[in-house]
Amino acid sequence: MFAWVLLIVVVLLVFWAVGIYNTLVRLRKRCNNGWAQIDVQLKRRYDLIPNLVETAKGYLKHEQEVLENVTKARQQAIDASGVKDQAQAENFLKQTLRSLFAVVENYPDLKANQNMLAVQEELVSTENKISFARQHYNDTVMKYNTRTEVFPSNIVAGMFGFDEREFFELEEEAQREAPRVDFS
Repeated sequence: MFAWVLLIVVVLLVFWAVGIYNTLVRLRKRCNNGWAQIDVQLKRRYDLIPNLVETAKGYLKHEQEVLENVTKARQQAIDASGVKDQAQAENFLKQTLRSLFAVVENYPDLKANQNMLAVQEELVSTENKISFARQHYNDTVMKYNTRTEVFPSNIVAGMFGFDEREFFELEEEAQREAPRVDFS
């Protein structure tokens, strides 16, 4: 009788561990998928930037440094690896794009150019998609990290090497502040 009870307890423990393991694998796969979705949107942005630069080139002959900075930032972002490096590269790219758009504001013909308007609209749409993909990724990482840290699943996570994932976070303090609007 004792042997049967012991066997049932062992079988239940094995099923419990397998269930937790499978849940952790599913969560890890969701994290990978979330990161892949960010990559897709970033690739879309990287593909749009050369169009933006080419459209602006003819008008911005005196602003060559701005165009070169955007191109360099794009390449750094493409070459980045890992969540932290990617976040830093994306922050730098965003800054250079802001400076380009600030320069574009000084050129009325360029600002009204249909190609420029179309590319800017695509970039804005892509930025929204990137923001959504980052939020989805961070939500998934939070679920995964929580699951790997809470008892009793932390035991299975530790045994099978389920390591904590990094969040995609803002590096610039200025981006955390609410924007100021001044109509004066």
